[in-house]
Amino acid sequence: MAADYVLAIDQGTTSSRAIIFDHSGSIVSVGQLEHDQIFPRAGWVEHNPEQIWNNLREVVGLALTRANLTKEDLAAVGITNQRETAVVWDKTTGKPVYNAIVWQDTRTQKIVDELGGSEGPDKYKAKVGLPLATYFSGPKVKWILDNVEGARDAAERGDLLFGNTDTWTLWNLTGGVDGGVHVTDVTNASRTMLMDLDTLSWDESIAKDMGIPLSMLPEIRSSSEVYGKGRPHGMLEGVPIAGILGDQQAATFGQACFEIGSAKNTYGTGNFMLLNTGEEKIPSKNGLLTTVCYKIGDNKPIYALEGSIAVTGSLVQWLRDNLGMFTDAPDVEWLAGKVEDNGGAYFVPAFSGLFAPYWRPDARGALVGLTRYVNRNHIARAALEATAFQTREVLDAMNADSGVDLTELKVDGGMTANDLLMQFQADQLGVDVVRPKVAETTALGAAYAAGIAVGFWNGEQDVIDNWAEDKRWSPDMDQGERERLYRNWKKAVTKTFDWVDDDVEQ
Repeated sequence: MAADYVLAIDQGTTSSRAIIFDHSGSIVSVGQLEHDQIFPRAGWVEHNPEQIWNNLREVVGLALTRANLTKEDLAAVGITNQRETAVVWDKTTGKPVYNAIVWQDTRTQKIVDELGGSEGPDKYKAKVGLPLATYFSGPKVKWILDNVEGARDAAERGDLLFGNTDTWTLWNLTGGVDGGVHVTDVTNASRTMLMDLDTLSWDESIAKDMGIPLSMLPEIRSSSEVYGKGRPHGMLEGVPIAGILGDQQAATFGQACFEIGSAKNTYGTGNFMLLNTGEEKIPSKNGLLTTVCYKIGDNKPIYALEGSIAVTGSLVQWLRDNLGMFTDAPDVEWLAGKVEDNGGAYFVPAFSGLFAPYWRPDARGALVGLTRYVNRNHIARAALEATAFQTREVLDAMNADSGVDLTELKVDGGMTANDLLMQFQADQLGVDVVRPKVAETTALGAAYAAGIAVGFWNGEQDVIDNWAEDKRWSPDMDQGERERLYRNWKKAVTKTFDWVDDDVEQ
């Protein structure tokens, strides 16, 4: 039987999905399950890694069953994942020693401050491309070793393993305690604060600073090669696991952003814009991250500039779940469409501090500009507009860092179904916003990486050939109005600064 399909496992922040693609890059079937969002304290965000692994097995079964396929039909499996979410587990029992600490979690602020010391947040930036921030995995691992009873002793004995959720997924898929492969790819490794961007290897001195034994760290490999095969007696037994890309890099790959200067923006729980800078790593002077975009097999690594925004789609979830403003997330567009503008209200969702381009962990969310005139429709609109304003801030930083003004922006992710937001985005950026036919570009990118590794696709050209435009939004706002709105947004952002004091629980 011909293996005519590739399976992508997309282990995301709110759910895990399995998506089967055919050779044209079209979706054949999907399985999806949400997992619990655990908030033990203000600023703390956790997931249960065992729940995630159970869900992953179930969604793979769902996707295969819905397509009436079996493992024999699959040429390869690719993995993409929420980056910076840290899992530490015991290699002999397979059990996590603590919940996964999610990328949005801010509990490590004191650790980050202590690591920076007199040198500040840019202490390691020249090596790793990242500022010291609670966002990244390394400080989370240190927190677990410092705070979970017996964890540091077990780590020193060599009994504990660490990985982002790609590594946890791969280890379990390939056998777990019975020969599981402990590997990550360069894109995920570049989000730990522990990998040297030039050598693509773990930096011993930084690991030592964080008190993380090197024995815990997975082997760093390319984004497209065979790491291992599905575990015996499993649904994917014998199928090559052959691609790993962190979710935002996977979306960049799926969007065929292979040319230097091409960029995409993913609208998910947060927003993440990546700009391909080729084989050159460009240090940012404007609050962006320097990261690995992808590495195909033995080819040289391709780098990117990234602007990371912590809260976009999760603000809509917050309006739904915490405030009960509507029942279904898409209803936010219906509410926002009932008014002509934001009524003077601006919503800055600094729930986890502010990421790019500010990097202000002391910031907290603020809804400003309120008058008696403002109603819930205006607040819904302000929430959507916040996503577009934050994206413009990142694009401005990218244009400044790269010296090249983007002429259009490729977009993907769930929020791109929102026409009101996409039009406002084009209006704010002053360039066309373009959505592809397959909006699930994150899973698609992981599928491509895996398929290329086993010869199912012939490199990047097949990805380019498969990409097709679905919809385009062009700017349609008066320049004066565009700048007035943005000026007020910038003013609103300043109102969120300096909220967290030293004596306030972070």
